[in-house]
Amino acid sequence: MSLSEFALIERIFAQRARRGPRKAALGIGDDCALIAPEPGELLAVSTDMLVEGRHFLPTVDPHALGHKTLAVNLSDLAAMGAKPRAFTLSLALESPNEAWLDAFAEGLFALAERFDCELIGGDTTRGPLNLCVTIFGDVPANAALRRDGARDGDDVWVSGTLGDARAGLGLLRGEWPPNLFDERELVSLKGALERPEPRIALGLALRAIAHSALDVSDGLAGDLRHILERSRVHAAIDVDAVPRSSAVRKLPLEAQRQCTLAGGDDYELIFTAPARAREAIADAGARANVAVTRIGTIKPLRHATDEPAIAWHDASQAPLLLTPHGFDHFDAN
Repeated sequence: MSLSEFALIERIFAQRARRGPRKAALGIGDDCALIAPEPGELLAVSTDMLVEGRHFLPTVDPHALGHKTLAVNLSDLAAMGAKPRAFTLSLALESPNEAWLDAFAEGLFALAERFDCELIGGDTTRGPLNLCVTIFGDVPANAALRRDGARDGDDVWVSGTLGDARAGLGLLRGEWPPNLFDERELVSLKGALERPEPRIALGLALRAIAHSALDVSDGLAGDLRHILERSRVHAAIDVDAVPRSSAVRKLPLEAQRQCTLAGGDDYELIFTAPARAREAIADAGARANVAVTRIGTIKPLRHATDEPAIAWHDASQAPLLLTPHGFDHFDAN
């Protein structure tokens, strides 16, 4: 059965959107949606695009892809300490396959309902599979977690474990044998790659505690540098302290470091906070039901002209000559 653009929007998305949360003054179905922030709050806005072959494999389960399409955008709100409000969805499709779109929409709306986030508009066109979400959240005017707030002496923290998504991708690519892992670990690695969990509750809990934050989407090494560059500081990171799962620990040490430091697709939070806040951070993690791990310290630049950098060391404080780089969307490899 062939669907026109408007029939596709109505059949697959608009009807589901009308059954979900209603936060916009005017939602899906008009030339523009109409939204307004809550009194005393700002709108946090972010856009992410997922392209087939670059961000996901053509064989991915469409339900999982629907989940991930929204999850990576919710993760941006989490990194800002923003509460989800609404989102738009734009799709380029080779052809409107109803079964595929139904499964995709089920995954998308299941996550949207969990976080009370309303679909308020979007667009469709014909072309190679491309998914683009713009998401809106609410955050008090002076409480947003930004990248430019890291201070000398801050602890560096991460949530959850890092490297699982990259290890899961390695499995799909045949980089390591599947019999290296038990069944639970195989399921966990695939889930980390295809169904990341946005850390909304943790982001909200860190509003009055953390000095800076972002989500780890392109790899710890690359993303931490964004904080350092915006805050004009250095960081000293204990590689052995970076949290990793039992599955990742089964990989050779070099592969472990590649996955945890440069793998990407983790969608955990990395944040900085003063040392006096350690107990409050542990409590925030417990309330959000996610582990938080201290992995390093923020250091000042010696000279104003210095370029922010990461000094890597092991648990014994011995320096490590590592040059991990985060994911580059324009890397031909």
